[in-house]
Amino acid sequence: MKSFNKPEITNLSCKSLVNNNSVDFQACSCCLSVNSNRSANALKPTCKHSNMDTGQIPHHVSCDSVCTVLQHCSLRATHKGKPLMENVSPHTHGSKCDPSSHTDTTGQTVGCTVDWTYQEGADIGPDAVTVTAVVRGPARCLLLGERPALNCLARASGIATRCSQLQAAAAAGGWHGEVAGTRKTTPGFRLVEKYAMLVGGVAMHRQDLSGMVMLKDNHVWASGSISEAVKAARSVCGFSSKIEVECCSAEQGREAAAAGADIVMLDNFKPQELHAAARSLKTEFPTVLIESSGGIDPENLSLYLSPHVDIISLGCVTQGCPVVDFSLKVQKPE
Repeated sequence: MKSFNKPEITNLSCKSLVNNNSVDFQACSCCLSVNSNRSANALKPTCKHSNMDTGQIPHHVSCDSVCTVLQHCSLRATHKGKPLMENVSPHTHGSKCDPSSHTDTTGQTVGCTVDWTYQEGADIGPDAVTVTAVVRGPARCLLLGERPALNCLARASGIATRCSQLQAAAAAGGWHGEVAGTRKTTPGFRLVEKYAMLVGGVAMHRQDLSGMVMLKDNHVWASGSISEAVKAARSVCGFSSKIEVECCSAEQGREAAAAGADIVMLDNFKPQELHAAARSLKTEFPTVLIESSGGIDPENLSLYLSPHVDIISLGCVTQGCPVVDFSLKVQKPE
């Protein structure tokens, strides 16, 4: 076989919020790569990042600076994604982004700037086309980063929009508990999706398995009983971690609370059954948190609002969530 020298690869990365204030876009399976041994402007998607590796199509793009506008082209939405857009870079190095200050220092470092017309978390509104930002920088860098950045912005803004709608619906019903997401997130993309929940005003629930002990039905029956499962979990995690138990009946909820569970999840209850079980458990165990989950969506959320329920968690926050349509348009020179 003909041998090939391993080419030097520069990964297109996008750094966003959280641990150490940054997350490499490579973990999100949304990368493109540039093969520096070929044409300087050759675009080379890689199999490693879920794209076909052809490396045969040269994209001759001028490196002159251009101005582009980022447009929102859909219905009312909650804007989320400044850390994503401001850090699109054809380099693996770059400044960390502090989304709380909404700066574009990283974009400036790599030769691109982003001027936003909306604050993150703002309601964009129902206009057909709305300019949300102006991006300036070398054409090659902008075109390389366009699709990965728009994909993330569309997905994250869609989640933030749904979360905002759910939170507003709960507040309109006079409920003062926590609407929460779940770990039913896109593999490799949880960090961004969990952050989008926060932007939309919804609690993350657990970030990962270390966030809290959750004993679901399989864990319980593998231990023999709810009481035994809670006892075993407490012996391992000690007093510093909360224990939540998934229960499918009021009797199981009572057993879990009596065994020392901090949170009792009433799973797949019908609304009337939920209200009765939650009231009974709160009366007997006033310090135990009650969570409702399973089968709850934006259409029936109001039926599950109860003064005896502290948390409502919904998988629909991420699963089947519609995206928000964004596009990047190059402005013609005047």
